[in-house]
Amino acid sequence: MLPLGDPAVAPDTGADPAELLSSWLAETADGCDDLTPRVLRLPGGHVLPLPVARWSGPVDGADESLLTRSRGAVLDVGCGPGRLTAALHGRGVDVLGLELVESIPVLARAAGAPVEVGDVFGDVPRAGEWDSLLLADGNLGIGGDAVRLLRRAGELVTSAGRVLVELYPGPPAGPGPVRLEGLGATSSWFRWALVGTTALPAAAHSAGLQLSETWSAQGREFAVLTPG
Repeated sequence: MLPLGDPAVAPDTGADPAELLSSWLAETADGCDDLTPRVLRLPGGHVLPLPVARWSGPVDGADESLLTRSRGAVLDVGCGPGRLTAALHGRGVDVLGLELVESIPVLARAAGAPVEVGDVFGDVPRAGEWDSLLLADGNLGIGGDAVRLLRRAGELVTSAGRVLVELYPGPPAGPGPVRLEGLGATSSWFRWALVGTTALPAAAHSAGLQLSETWSAQGREFAVLTPG
């Protein structure tokens, strides 16, 4: 989920990104219609709409295309409210949602799915034993360095595992800090990576992973990466 970067990129008086996103998710609980514009301000001044209500709702067709490609034990990194974790748990899958902000994974907990509060770069349960690792909903941006994150993902899965990622849907974007913006609310700047289909192969290669598959579903872009 988005505010897992470094909020100390630039000094300003904006809100804490995690707290702001938590409030937005509470406002759109159960995936109810959200007509309030909420965006991610990108380097260079462009904005990316944030589908906050979708993150709080049930899985959709695009999510299903990701879940059906998951294999074995699944680690859902940055699970957010936990719709993917909850869906997999309900199907009897061995799954763990990993989320930095304790108050956010309400859907996963309501479904009785296991959730770990922690940092993907810290101590992660069963490191090196996961068959699949999910980086959905923009979570490839965590920490602002996609190569570092993908390298860490490769450490968390087995040698035959897979890393399933959702990609930035826009044109190539330069590096730089981002922030959350909504009506009457703006977060502080934080580091976030924006990796689309053109940038992914080089990032994966640098992280010791190889691109196995890409696909599109309902206007969203995904890929499967494997070690080696």
